[in-house]
Amino acid sequence: MIFKVYYQPTKGISPRRENTECLYLEADSEVEARALVEEQTNHNIEFIEQLDGAALEYEQQSVNYQLTEFSK
Repeated sequence: MIFKVYYQPTKGISPRRENTECLYLEADSEVEARALVEEQTNHNIEFIEQLDGAALEYEQQSVNYQLTEFSK
């Protein structure tokens, strides 16, 4: 499954919408996606959204769409 993870670049700053970034990754579940991001980065995760169907197709058309790969 593909997940879109919304996050703040660092945990030391209060979340602000203007600083929210996102990444896309493939994982078996939302729990696994969260664990991968928390283990591999210093990001402050705001929200994780599972993408499928039309939503996934829409995101794939974005110039910013690129799957992030973390070593497990």
